[in-house]
Amino acid sequence: MDTFETYGPLLFSIAYRMLGSAMEAEDMVQEAYLRYQGTPPDSIQSPKAFLSTIVTRLCLNQLESARAKRETYIGPWLPEPLLTDGAAFPSPAGHLITQESISMAFLVLLETLTPLERAVFLLREVFDYDYAEIAEIIGKEEAACRQLFSRAKKHIAEHRPRFKASPEAHQQMIARFVEAAYAGEMDGLMNLLAEDVTLWTDGGGKARGAATRPVHGREAVATFLLASTRLVNEEATSLDTAEINGEPGVIVREYGKPIVAMTFEVGGGQIRAMRVVGNPDKLTRL
Repeated sequence: MDTFETYGPLLFSIAYRMLGSAMEAEDMVQEAYLRYQGTPPDSIQSPKAFLSTIVTRLCLNQLESARAKRETYIGPWLPEPLLTDGAAFPSPAGHLITQESISMAFLVLLETLTPLERAVFLLREVFDYDYAEIAEIIGKEEAACRQLFSRAKKHIAEHRPRFKASPEAHQQMIARFVEAAYAGEMDGLMNLLAEDVTLWTDGGGKARGAATRPVHGREAVATFLLASTRLVNEEATSLDTAEINGEPGVIVREYGKPIVAMTFEVGGGQIRAMRVVGNPDKLTRL
C-alpha cells in the first residue's frame, strides 16, 4: 500500500487531466489499486510505469465511452471544477502542477484532441515522461508517439488564448466582476467584458437558468448574467472568490451550498471568456 500511496497523487493528476472529471479520476485510481493488488509483486519491475500504464489505458477506454455519452448531454459539457488553493488538489510534485495544465480553458482545449493525442501530450508535456516510456504505456511505437505529440502540440499552440493576464490582474478583474454582479450594474459588467466575449454554461439539464448554447457578445452575456442573478435569493446567496483549477474564480453559494462555479479567461484588461458550471453532480467536491 505504501508504494501505491506514493504514486496515488500522480495517478489522480494524470486521470483528472485525461478525463476532466475528479469523480471519474478517482474511479480510475481505485481500479488501478485493485489491479496493482492483484498482481504478483515480483512481476512489477517499475511500480510507477506499471501504475501509469494502467491508469492511462483505463482513461483511454473511458474517453471512448464518454464521447458517446456527451452526444446526448444537455447543453455544453465542461470539466468538473476543483478547488486548488491550499492542499485541496493532490499534487505529485510541485513542478508537475502547472497552473495552465489544470485551468478550465486548457482542459476544454484538451477535449479537442483525440484520446491518444491527449494521453501522449499530457505524459510528455506535463508529466515529463520520455518517448520510450510513453510508447510502453500506450502500446505504440516511439515514432508514432512523436507524431502524436507533434500534432497535439501544434493544435494546442494554435488554439491557446492569445491574451494572458497576470495573476494579480486576473484577481482584480474577478473582484470587479463580483462587485458589478452584486450591484446588478449593466454598464459595470459591460465595461469588464470584451466585445466578442463568449459564455458557456454547463447545467447538464439539472440547473435552473443554464443556457443550452454558448452566449456570444458583450451585451448578450451581460444581459444573461444579470437575468441569472435575479433568479437567486439575495439573502441566501453569496458570491465568493476562490482559486478554481489554478486560477481566480467565483463560487456562488445558496444557503452555504455551492450552486455555480465560474472561471474566467482574462486578457488585455477584459474578460474574454467565461465558463460556468451549475450541474450539481460536478459541484460535490466544492
